[in-house]
Amino acid sequence: MSALVVDSAAVLVRNLQRIRHAPAITVMTQTMPITFLLFFGYVFGSALAMPGEEYRAFLVPGMLVATVANGVMTGMFGSAQDTHRGVTDRFRTLPMSRSAVPLGQAVADLLTTAVGLVPLLLVGVAMGWRVEGGWPAAAGAFGLLLLFRFAATWVGILLGLVSRSEEAAGQLGGATFMLPLLSNAYIPTDNLPDWLRTVAEWNPISAVTTAVRDLFGNAPVPEGAAWPVAHPVAGSMLWCALLIGVSAPLAVRRYTHGE
Repeated sequence: MSALVVDSAAVLVRNLQRIRHAPAITVMTQTMPITFLLFFGYVFGSALAMPGEEYRAFLVPGMLVATVANGVMTGMFGSAQDTHRGVTDRFRTLPMSRSAVPLGQAVADLLTTAVGLVPLLLVGVAMGWRVEGGWPAAAGAFGLLLLFRFAATWVGILLGLVSRSEEAAGQLGGATFMLPLLSNAYIPTDNLPDWLRTVAEWNPISAVTTAVRDLFGNAPVPEGAAWPVAHPVAGSMLWCALLIGVSAPLAVRRYTHGE
């Protein structure tokens, strides 16, 4: 265990340095969620039945969850880049824990996300969003956001390791942009067709979004929803456990054995 901690810390530092030396990617990942928040909050929101301030209070938690769900994309890019540029092969030759490399990448992404969510929260406050459910519950919401990011990053790491090329990983990563659109992150699912509502509510993003809204006190849990949305905190925890429990062992196995 101590070897895993030491080796993971070394990989963590390496990944943080890589992020520091790629400022363009960091700026893009920081500014895009804020841009979307402003666009949806002031342009798209005007087409909904909700008043502007009410919709923005509804939107901010959804945008937070959509942002952490992008861990699939960032995890995929990082692991695909290392895999197809020979970095992963060099790591395999070193006397270090096999779990340390993907774990170090996941933790580095988690720390970066924890810092990166702060500007998005501040913009949300400037738009009129407030924590209405008490600060202990708000701390739980923030912790749930980071847990979901950790789970999403492991999924991305696995997909990056099995990708055939960096270009293929980029195309698949771009497709993950659709996942929040098929959820309740941006709009309520009440008026969707039954089949589409079912798809949206069984999307893990919907369960996490509903849980975060409930913990922040921004919106009640909808009635008549699918089980993960009707029991959002439990549903979110189960989704995170499932995603980590499946993708993390497979990612470590893929990293260990290669092709």
